[in-house]
Amino acid sequence: MQFGDIYLVEIPLSSGHEQAGLRPAVIVQEIGVEKMPTVLIVPLTSKLKAKDFPFTLVIEPDQSNNLNAVSVCLVFQIRAIDKKRLQKKIGRIGQVEIDLLKRNLKEIMGLLDKEEQVAREQSQ
Repeated sequence: MQFGDIYLVEIPLSSGHEQAGLRPAVIVQEIGVEKMPTVLIVPLTSKLKAKDFPFTLVIEPDQSNNLNAVSVCLVFQIRAIDKKRLQKKIGRIGQVEIDLLKRNLKEIMGLLDKEEQVAREQSQ
């Protein structure tokens, strides 16, 4: 299990605007994956309207990720789940998507370094 792997995950029902149900999710944890009972994930949705939210990225289906449809990676919905909820690995996102995902994670958590912050401000 590695950062960027896509698994089918059973996310428990909850209230509000949280994702739930059986869906693909991207593993976003690099350290301690084998030693911990939980893992950090970012859920995916096929509802393309979700790309209008900040901290999302679109993933096109390909032979590596094995997605059935264009999907939106909901970075703002990062969460820890019990590994028992992982059903099976279905694929892996590409390096371009991994880099974008890492940048989104750093940005949403306020972890951009000075150079990254300047580049972000210039791109807006």
